[in-house]
Amino acid sequence: MNHRLDGLHPYPFERLNALLSDITPASNYPFIPLSLGEPKHPAPDFLMDIYADREFLKAGVGNYPPTKGSPEIRQAIATFVNRRFKLTQAPINAETQVLPVTGTREALFAFAQAVIDSDGSGGAPLTLMPNPFYQIYEGAAILAGSKPCYLECLQENNFQPDFDSIDDTTWQQCSLIYICSPGNPTGSVMPIDVMQKLIHLSDKFDFVIASDECYSEIYRDESNPPPGLLQACDEMGRDNYKNCVAFNSLSKRSNLPGLRSGYVVGDESIISRFLLYRTYHGSAMSSHHQALSAAAWLDEEHVIENRILYRQKFDAVADILSDSWPMDIPAAGFYFWPKTPCDDLQFTRKLLQHTNIKVLPGSYLSRVVNDQNPGQDRIRMALVATTDECVEAAQRIKTFIDQKQYL
Repeated sequence: MNHRLDGLHPYPFERLNALLSDITPASNYPFIPLSLGEPKHPAPDFLMDIYADREFLKAGVGNYPPTKGSPEIRQAIATFVNRRFKLTQAPINAETQVLPVTGTREALFAFAQAVIDSDGSGGAPLTLMPNPFYQIYEGAAILAGSKPCYLECLQENNFQPDFDSIDDTTWQQCSLIYICSPGNPTGSVMPIDVMQKLIHLSDKFDFVIASDECYSEIYRDESNPPPGLLQACDEMGRDNYKNCVAFNSLSKRSNLPGLRSGYVVGDESIISRFLLYRTYHGSAMSSHHQALSAAAWLDEEHVIENRILYRQKFDAVADILSDSWPMDIPAAGFYFWPKTPCDDLQFTRKLLQHTNIKVLPGSYLSRVVNDQNPGQDRIRMALVATTDECVEAAQRIKTFIDQKQYL
């Protein structure tokens, strides 16, 4: 067996289940799960109508789907990316700069296997990533023979990595950096000038930037959508998108986590090599999913409605808790990331015990750096349930806080 498998950490939800295994939840309340970032809003009706058509289903089973994706889905993705991120100087080429993928989780993982060259000369290369982070980044780095390097995302720095604090030796050893904007779990948005600073560093030290933008379509200010990495390139005249690759998904944008559909877009030379890897990997998206995905990327009405629902839930929950447990509404994403009045593990256990609400301890999403875990004494609370359930959860949590049941 691959010895690097021994270096993988237990997944956060595996740890959460172990933490709560001896807890008897409050039986007087129905269960409300707010731990998993799995959207529960209805899938768009127009897509389900397509999926229910028998002729549509029959047409997609007689041929192997292309790993590169059909021309229709590649063009739909390119159209979305060019419009959404205002790529006016160098629009993305659907033929050479786009790959559809079976969800960004597998693509973010596979990308490291294709990009990182761990031949042993000069020691293991570094893969930089935010801390807290999506654990796929870490596992991808470890199994690619790279060493994870965790960049603290603290409140005093708006939950963004401080690239100025990283020394040249670290940058020289860096092969790949993952960034996540809007951030998971913080909802913090990386400004364009910070992205451009990172792009200049990639030129100087020759590393690849993988930008996880899966929460880019869930934001509060309709007039100010979060920028993306390719947008930062376009605004600085970087028309070849060198070293820059962006990932996005329909899971959050369109409430389609079960469809397993996303994209990888950017530097043509990297995309072509990643396509070679994926051809051997056997990860082609089914023809049905390619057709549905193309329709989803081209429609914005359902995405706007989705954002409205999240805004309503954030406002309602924050209002209920304002006097008891005030918390900042993030600029984007669908998580609250509040400080807890006690240890985050104790808070999580007591919350389930007294309210039958499940959240995720922040320390399970982070690693200890400089003797501190940036997620400690925080929890991630995903507002993915219905509005009524989120309101009910907030009312229970208010009582839980007011009565200090976390002690």
